[in-house]
Amino acid sequence: MKILLIEDDEQIADLVASAFEAVGIQTQLEKDGFRGLRTALQLNFDAILLDVALPLMDGFQVLEEIRRNNLNTPVIMLTASIDLPDRLKSFEKGADDYLPKPFYMEELIVRVKAMINNKRGKVEMTLVQGDLSLDRFTRVATWQGEKATLTQREYVLLECLMTSPGQIFSREQILKQVWNVDFDPGTNVVDVSVQRLRKKLSSPSPELGIAFPIETIRGVGYRFKTQS
Repeated sequence: MKILLIEDDEQIADLVASAFEAVGIQTQLEKDGFRGLRTALQLNFDAILLDVALPLMDGFQVLEEIRRNNLNTPVIMLTASIDLPDRLKSFEKGADDYLPKPFYMEELIVRVKAMINNKRGKVEMTLVQGDLSLDRFTRVATWQGEKATLTQREYVLLECLMTSPGQIFSREQILKQVWNVDFDPGTNVVDVSVQRLRKKLSSPSPELGIAFPIETIRGVGYRFKTQS
């Protein structure tokens, strides 16, 4: 699982990220409303934690744009306000939940997990694309009957590609979503990770001619090739 946290308070952001990491949920942070909105629209997340008082665009504006773009990712609003009008405004603009600060991390985690489970349903806990399936909880991938347990990075990389079949991801986009890196580190870490993933899930019967569906787009990046 991966969530987007849009929060400009570094102390709160660090606490939230650490709490979710401890339960195996990856967190990507954006510190202003503009960048938060851009990331929400460009990448895939299981949930969004959205502060109200943000630089450049406030949380209500971000939420409004998220819903205007038909993005149905669950959103929890985080705010210091406990006023009823603010709560009502959040729900009117499309929030799924509202949690006033300060809050208990345990409560936030429970709310996020419940919200994600309610949206997905039990069937979606396993991603399936053609002959490939990915268990979101155990990080076990199954390709043509062969099972492999993935590392956290391998899991996030494969999930990123599988949830958007046919979409081309640049290496920069993959670095952002999988490694939370905003710049080119000057290494081939993306290419190496894709090769490791392919090797780990290589077909036990290559003579069948069924290629592992992560396709290299030369000079651009990678995509998950849809299987007919």
